[in-house]
Amino acid sequence: MLLMFRSNNVAARIFQRQICTPAPGTSFNCARRFYENIVPSYTVYNVECPDHILRKFTEDGLYLVSFSLNHQELVVYRPTWLSYSYTGDDFDAEQLPPKYNKFESFFTQLYTVSLTSIGELICKDFFLYIESKKFGLFATSTAQVHDAPAVGGAIQGVPSIDKITFHLLRMEDGVILDERVFHNDYVNLAHNNGVFLYDDLLAIVSLRYQRIHILQIRDSGNLVDARVIGEYCREDDELLLNSSTQVNPAGNSLLHNQSIPENSFLSGIKQRLLSFIFRKICNEEQDPAMRMQYLKKKFYFHFQDYVNLVIWKVQFLDRHHLLIKFGSVDGGVSRNAENHPAFFAIYNMETTEIVSFYQNSEVELYLMVELFCDYFHPSSANSLNMNFISSHSNNIHACEQLKYNRNKASNFSQFVKKILSTLPVPCQSLSPSPYFDQTLFRFDEKLISAIERHRQSTDHPIKFISRRQPNILKFKIKPGPEAGNTDTRTKKISSFLFHPILPLVLSVQQTLFLQPSVVNIHFRR
Repeated sequence: MLLMFRSNNVAARIFQRQICTPAPGTSFNCARRFYENIVPSYTVYNVECPDHILRKFTEDGLYLVSFSLNHQELVVYRPTWLSYSYTGDDFDAEQLPPKYNKFESFFTQLYTVSLTSIGELICKDFFLYIESKKFGLFATSTAQVHDAPAVGGAIQGVPSIDKITFHLLRMEDGVILDERVFHNDYVNLAHNNGVFLYDDLLAIVSLRYQRIHILQIRDSGNLVDARVIGEYCREDDELLLNSSTQVNPAGNSLLHNQSIPENSFLSGIKQRLLSFIFRKICNEEQDPAMRMQYLKKKFYFHFQDYVNLVIWKVQFLDRHHLLIKFGSVDGGVSRNAENHPAFFAIYNMETTEIVSFYQNSEVELYLMVELFCDYFHPSSANSLNMNFISSHSNNIHACEQLKYNRNKASNFSQFVKKILSTLPVPCQSLSPSPYFDQTLFRFDEKLISAIERHRQSTDHPIKFISRRQPNILKFKIKPGPEAGNTDTRTKKISSFLFHPILPLVLSVQQTLFLQPSVVNIHFRR
């Protein structure tokens, strides 16, 4: 009942905050309720904006990251606020000053840094922010070669990129602290799919050579190799194999004048996977005869299919466990992998063991995602805003929406596959803005959501409705020109950049024919 009678007046809420103490562990959620009163209620249409690709706000809201149109330079801004003053009798509370429609009135450029070398371009869809150290990770690469020969242990059918460079920058002044270069490799940089950050640990997936590079980001700004998971699982595996194939106990060379064929051994991670599947099937049946039938049907019959699996994506579950997604080669390089069969393995980096293994249609894994969704969205303990993103395991409204979609689905198995296709979750792909808190606001997730992706644009404003008062419109966001689009035949897409703290939103509408983008700024006056 207290929820229904909560005041809409900011002053009353501040007074209530002074005299009332929130329940233990709820102070942050109580503070977020102020956003019901403080909303981006005013829009500046068609802002005079530099010709840059606006990427995103950092999770702490200190920086706005953008790239030049030629994909050569990084441009970083500091969000400020529109401020102005009047002199004499010219004051008009309803009229903004002439400079209000300029991008520079809301943002201050800090620096411009050139990241690329000859032949390289910045990957505009890749950016990771290390909030605890105020570092930013960016990537540049050369063009893809789709029909590259599979040599040196590479996987057939995976494209090759001559040079991929990861740049670690200090966001305060744009100083490049360290770089890591991959040659003749392939890392899926789109939407951070091939890279995952957890605290100070970084996982980079080499699709071409099937390796998981684990790096540590030091306070000094150095990228330090921690381990490589792929051909070998332990640091001394390569030394052990080389020593055992060179000399026998009598001191004679076992492989004199012989060379080991390329890919003659299964990789270490593949050996771990096959042994886990074998033991899991064996433990399902105690009778020896039935056990052999189970093995023939479930293991030996599909043995080559398991051998042909390749690593698609990886994410940290914690500092010791990885969630690894396996599938076919075609699915690993495809933009839409939902139609390809996939498997998930949980790997312990310390013991080098596979802990669990699931197919992408298993209900057991789906139930874990439904009940413990936040466990699959690990965030740093230092990132306060990222720990309060709404999901169906921490928000009753998101849970009810998931159950509604589940009950509406005509095929439950396909619904399970669709939900599990989002795993592993791309790193830092969700906006921590309080306006996406489904406890506070209701909105059409087909038009806008916390997932930072381009969406098909609409001429109708996107409405944010109060949860507490279902018929009250709190604010609305309209991308594109104020008068609407005159050309209805041209397909338009929109992206939305929500500041994680301030009532400040950027909406960017663009066409597929390289026409100038329309940037609107939505803020609280």
